[in-house]
Formats: sequence, structure tokens, C-alpha cells
Amino acid sequence: MKVLAIDTSNHPMSVALVEDDQLLATTTLNMVRNHSIYLMPTIDQLVQLVQWTPADIDRVVVAQGPGSYTGIRIAATTAKTLADTLKIDLVGVSSLEVVARNVLPGSEQVIVPFFDARRGNVFAGAYQWQEGQLVSLIADQHLAMTTLLDQLARVDRPVILLGHMTKRLNDQVNALPANVTLAPRAYGIPSTYQLALAGESRPAAQAIDPFVPHYLRITEAEANWQKLHPGENKQNYVREV
Repeated sequence: MKVLAIDTSNHPMSVALVEDDQLLATTTLNMVRNHSIYLMPTIDQLVQLVQWTPADIDRVVVAQGPGSYTGIRIAATTAKTLADTLKIDLVGVSSLEVVARNVLPGSEQVIVPFFDARRGNVFAGAYQWQEGQLVSLIADQHLAMTTLLDQLARVDRPVILLGHMTKRLNDQVNALPANVTLAPRAYGIPSTYQLALAGESRPAAQAIDPFVPHYLRITEAEANWQKLHPGENKQNYVREV
């Protein structure tokens, strides 16, 4: 199976081409924010490098969120367009799970990937390797960093945090619980090779149009609209003028 994997859900932009579990080519950019400019040229460059044609691709696997609103939309829209145009499988994988896979199987630690969600909040989930499979212990969620650490302090086993402890988050944290260790920052960089492997064996989306990013929180525009229209149907928060 020839797989194209895409992740633009946060600051790093990463693309990989994988064939039958073997990594053929990958590019990760961690110094740009406008992923919409670089994503398609990077995909095109890698496809040419490995001498594929677009028609050779069997499946596109995308990091579905949570993360940056704009970043998730870029990856999801690109993946949906390619899947629809090329008539190939579309698979979504949690962006947090992709980071959790940086920890090798066999570890007995609880793996907690996190992304800065601003205002002292994070996106986070809890995972653990069990019999060679990465299992979700706590569903991905949006919560305060202090709340997350309070929850982890009550876990009766070692916990490893994977992510970038930004200044905004550091300002919220006095000290980590005794059972919690922060992994080196490199462990928080997503691997689209791992994304491709995770998505190879999963069922493809049954339909492309309903495939949407996992934001885990409403947009600021929707929040502002709800404040101005209490009790109204939130699905129509954008109105014509």
C-alpha cells in the first residue's frame, strides 16, 4: 500500500510517503506558519522524488486534530480534495496520538501528549502501549494545564508528558507532580511516518464530505456569536448581511 501522510495541525508541517510500512521520503518544516503555501509543493516534490504519480497513491492519512484551527483545516481540506480527486481512501488519526507514538512500544508509562491551546489551556490525551497496541486511556480533551496536572498527580504510575512547555504554560505551572516527567522537546515533534503506520490498518472514512477536523472546542467567532444570541441555535451562527 502506498500512503501519503499529512500533518499541519500545529507549528510543524510534516509530510511522508510510505510504502508497505517502509518510509520512502519525509519532510518536516518547523520554522514556518503559513502551511497553505508549502504543503502542496512539498507533497509534489516528494512524489516526484520517489518517482510516484498521484495515481499511485492508495491512501491519504491526515492528522485530524486537535490543534490549530487553521492548520487542521489546511490538512483536512487538502486530504479530502486529494481523496475525492484521486478516488482513494481517506483516514484521520488524532494529532495527539501521532505525538504519543514517539514513545517506543514496551514503555509502561502513561503517555500524555499536549498542545498549547492558549489562555493557560491545553489539548491533551492519555495513552499507553498494551500488547504492542497504543491504547487511549483518556479521550483527547481541552482543559486547563493546571487541571491536567492535578489529574495526573492522582495517577498511580509514572507519567511522561510530550509537548512544548511554552512560556504561557510555564507561567501556570509551579512544579510538576512527583510521578510526572517532561520529555525532551524533540519528542513533541510529530512524525508523519508514525502517522502513516497508524492509518494503514484503520478503516477509511465511509464518505468524504462529512469528514471534519476534531477541534475539541468552538471557534472564537462561534463563542462571540453565542454571547450575543443566547438560547439560539448555534449551528447557524454565521448569518448573511
